[in-house]
Amino acid sequence: MPAVGVCGLRREYLRLGSGELAAAAVFAAVAARLAGWTGPALWAALTPLLVILVHAGCYWLLARRRLPGGRMGPREAAAHRTVRAVSAGLLAAGLAGVLLRWPGPPGAALLCLGVWGFAVAEYVNYHVVRLAYPPSRWLRGVRRRSTPRLVRDLRAAGGTRPRGRDGLRS
Repeated sequence: MPAVGVCGLRREYLRLGSGELAAAAVFAAVAARLAGWTGPALWAALTPLLVILVHAGCYWLLARRRLPGGRMGPREAAAHRTVRAVSAGLLAAGLAGVLLRWPGPPGAALLCLGVWGFAVAEYVNYHVVRLAYPPSRWLRGVRRRSTPRLVRDLRAAGGTRPRGRDGLRS
C-alpha cells in the first residue's frame, strides 16, 4: 500500500470493509436465486464464504476505528481468533456438504466447487498469506508471501506466538 495519511488509510479501510460486506450480500442474493438449480450444495459452499466475507468486512471497519496507530484489544482479538477457527471448520463442513449433496447438472457442480474454492482463497488471504494484489503486481506480490494485516494485528495484540516456516508455533 503506498504511503498515505491517516485520512487516506481510513478511506481505504472503509472501502475494504464495505466492499467485503457488499460482496457477501451479493453472493447471498445470487445464491437465493440459484437455489433451485444447485440445491443445498451451493449453500454448503457459500456459508463459509459468507462468514469469511462478513468477518473481513467487520475487521476492516473495526481497524478503521483504531487509526491512527491503535492496537486491537484483547476481546476483539479473541473474537477474531474464534471466527478464524469457526471459518476453518465451516470450510471443511462446506466441502463435505457439497460432496454429500452433489448437484446434478455439471454446471451447478462446478459453480459450487468454484464458490467453495473462492472461500478457501479468501480464508488464506486473511489468515495465512496475502493474496490480494492489483493484477499487474499479483505474481510478484504473492511470491513475497506477505503476512496478512489481520494476522499482524493479532500478533501485535498479543496472546499468540508467530509460526515458523514449518507452520508450527515457535
